[in-house]
Amino acid sequence: MRDQRDGSPPAPGAGAPEGAAPAAPEGTGAGEPGGAGAGEPGGAGAGRALTFAEVDALAAQAHAGQTDRIGVPYIEHVRAVAHGLTPVGERLAQAGLLHDVVEDTAWTTEGLLAAGVAADVVSLVDAVTKRPGVPYPAMVRALAADPDAALLKIADNAHNSRADRQSALPPVDRARLTAKYREAREVLWPAVDRRLLETVVRRINPSLLDEEG
Repeated sequence: MRDQRDGSPPAPGAGAPEGAAPAAPEGTGAGEPGGAGAGEPGGAGAGRALTFAEVDALAAQAHAGQTDRIGVPYIEHVRAVAHGLTPVGERLAQAGLLHDVVEDTAWTTEGLLAAGVAADVVSLVDAVTKRPGVPYPAMVRALAADPDAALLKIADNAHNSRADRQSALPPVDRARLTAKYREAREVLWPAVDRRLLETVVRRINPSLLDEEG
């Protein structure tokens, strides 16, 4: 999520980057964003979806040079989100690694599919990608209709809401984002299974469970 980035990659406890996006995907050459080199990060053999490790490598390349507003490499944020989702399944964990790739880098959903990312993972990434002209509250309400997309957004929200990340922001931004994330949780949390919710949030930001009750 872009709210806490400013041009380089963020870390576990950071937001999304703004600027310094990697080169745009061109063609399908192995090793290029959107490419399909069999057996290489960013490419899969015919009929084979990328593994978690390969998706992690793709995310690291895509967010290279990006940091959040507090100067943490952005890859740390998406890895923290994926870590929270790991117990729920690899599909959601991969989506956690890629959840900001379309919104904040030159990658497109078509490029991810061409690179070998599983279609259901790309669908989740697409669901949490901001659309021009769509207000954030409307996006959150739409996500609440899809439990998997809602859980992905909950993991992102939990990491962005960590006290160690929020405390490094200017007071005005901190107050605005705290309110924004709390309002999103009021919509998203009731939309998912409570057991899964607690499993994910406990791995990322357990203090939220005490706050929200």
